Formats: sequence, C-alpha cells, structure tokens
Amino acid sequence: MVKIVTDSLSDITSDIAQGLGITVVPLTVLFGHEAYLDRVTITTDEFYRRLINGSVWPTTTQPTPKAFADVYDKLAEQTDEILVITLSSKMSGTYQSATGGKSLATKKCRVEVIDSQTVAMGLGLVVLATAKKAQNGAKLNELTDFVHHALERSHLIIYFDTLKYLAKGGRIGKASNLLGSLLSVKPLATVKDGEITPITRVRSFAAGMDHIYNSVAAFPSVEALAVEHTTNPTEADKMTDRLGAIVPKESIRRSTVSPVIGVYAGPGALAVTVLEGEKK
Repeated sequence: MVKIVTDSLSDITSDIAQGLGITVVPLTVLFGHEAYLDRVTITTDEFYRRLINGSVWPTTTQPTPKAFADVYDKLAEQTDEILVITLSSKMSGTYQSATGGKSLATKKCRVEVIDSQTVAMGLGLVVLATAKKAQNGAKLNELTDFVHHALERSHLIIYFDTLKYLAKGGRIGKASNLLGSLLSVKPLATVKDGEITPITRVRSFAAGMDHIYNSVAAFPSVEALAVEHTTNPTEADKMTDRLGAIVPKESIRRSTVSPVIGVYAGPGALAVTVLEGEKK
C-alpha cells in the first residue's frame, strides 16, 4: 500500500493520522532558544497561552531533509511507494526539505513529493481523502493525479482578528494591502497560488461568520468540511452547528490550528475549509 506523508501544518492530529496510516512530520516553533516540535513537544493550549501572555515572540523553522529521509527509510520497510504532500513552498521550506530528503534516504523506495500550494485544512482535507484512497488500494500514479485535482477543489477561508502576526512573521503575502485598515475592520483571506490572498473586509466578527457561511452555502456540492480556530473554540462550535444545515454536523472536521500556523494567524482566527464535490 502507498504510504502517505504530510507535515504538521496540515492540522491533522495524531489520532486521525494513526487511524488512516498517515505520517505527519512536525515543523518546529521556537520561543527564543527553546525549540518545540509542533503538536509533539508542545500542545496547542500551551502554545497559545505563551503566545498571548509571554514576552518572547515565537518563530518557526521547517523540518530538515534528514528528518524526511528518516521517515522515508522507516516507511520503506513497509512499502515501495511513498506520496508526500506538503504545505505551500511559498510559506515554508518544508517542500524543499521533503524533496531533498529523497537523496539522503538509504533504502530503495519511490517517493513523490507534491507542493500543495495551501496550508491548514486546505491541505489536511486533501491528505485525508488521499489516505482513504490509498487504503482502498489506489497506486501512486493514481493518487498523484487525485491530489492535483483535489487541490483545485479545496477552498480555505480565514477570518483574522489581526494581521500583525502575519506581517511580523513575513507571511503576509498578497494581504499586505489590508494592513493599516481601521481597527474595527476585520480581514477575510484565502490561499491562492500558495500565498495568503485577501477576500474582503468586514465590520465585525459576526459579519465575518456570515460571509464564511454564505461562501460555503454557495458551493453546489460539498464533499467535506473542516472548521478550525486558534483561541475561540466556542465560536468554532457555533460555526460547526450552523454549517450542519449544509452537511451533517457529525461529518465536519474540527481542529485547533497548529502552533506553527498560530505564530502567523494569531489569536482569534477562525477558518473553514470546503472540499468541493467532484464535478460530474
């Protein structure tokens, strides 16, 4: 069976990953000289507590090529085909490390690496769908084609309470023109061509949630949905309940945004990802 590998910015938790046979390679978040593996040696709760209350501004770094090579060698004991799907190469050097790891691996195995050009559950929903196909016996070439087409159907909509974390972290992308907005105006953005890209501005959190809901409702077919947040679980619950009018509530993926993404998203962010149904 083809083994699926992704990184921790897919926001796929360890329990879900284990259930589908997905290997998640963690990025690293740093508070000064203190380094923590994303969701491995620091929890989301601890990270956001330190982000909000701490005096040290966190930074991040990607996994090394050697970290990926070690994963490839371990999985090569179980398979001869590995598919790696990483976050956008415009946001991190993780894709380059995943590619570089191929030449460092010592065991023979075919490894294909795909730059998703997205992040968070925009990546995660595609990885989950791919892993299910792999479990059903799909081969590597088929899965590679599936991923490319699925990424075209993946739509991430993000509400930011503030853009200062994106700006300070250098990940502002095409949303830079939203900086300097009135403090009462909140930005909504997506990921397009691998970068954070503005959608619109709204006057309130409630207006932002209305925009997200209406955007989801406009899709003629929805295969999967995910709701994730940084520090506002109650509002994420409310959005999940609301989206239950579109798809069965129990099928909606819920997640807390990983610490590494949280460095840039900041407190108060909420995102919804739609995996659009395949066109007949």
